[in-house]
Amino acid sequence: MHERMDRETEASLHLFRVFSKAFKSISDHTAAGCKQEGFNPTDFAVLEMLYYKGPQPIQQIGSKLLLQSGNITYVIDKLERNGYVKRHPCTKDRRVIYAELSESGWQSMKLIVPRQAHMLRRALSGLTMKEKDQAIALLKKLGLQAERLALIHYAKNE
Repeated sequence: MHERMDRETEASLHLFRVFSKAFKSISDHTAAGCKQEGFNPTDFAVLEMLYYKGPQPIQQIGSKLLLQSGNITYVIDKLERNGYVKRHPCTKDRRVIYAELSESGWQSMKLIVPRQAHMLRRALSGLTMKEKDQAIALLKKLGLQAERLALIHYAKNE
């Protein structure tokens, strides 16, 4: 028979399950919106990053979106083939290649982003504005602590 966990451990496990289920529900909601626009979520995440942040080194896009470098090359290739993205070398370091939205990609995103934002707003409508601000602050705090602990753990095990 299992030993009874302390309240803190039980609450942590419960929080993780609730957080995971909420994240999945919201992700599924936004994935459906991406599909409706003709993109998979990864393609859309790359396009959205380029839309908001401008040209980005391809090597950094993957890490910013938590993707493997091989996957990002495939995604950029596909988006370039479909006319949404173009590549160009860095003027200071020819080893670095930038991806940026093409004119067609820019025009498409100007139409799609407001629809996606509306869909996401609907998906998160279960919270008031004040609750959203609180959730943002708490999730940042949670993520930063988990990141710090991971760095300490990995540093000890090297």
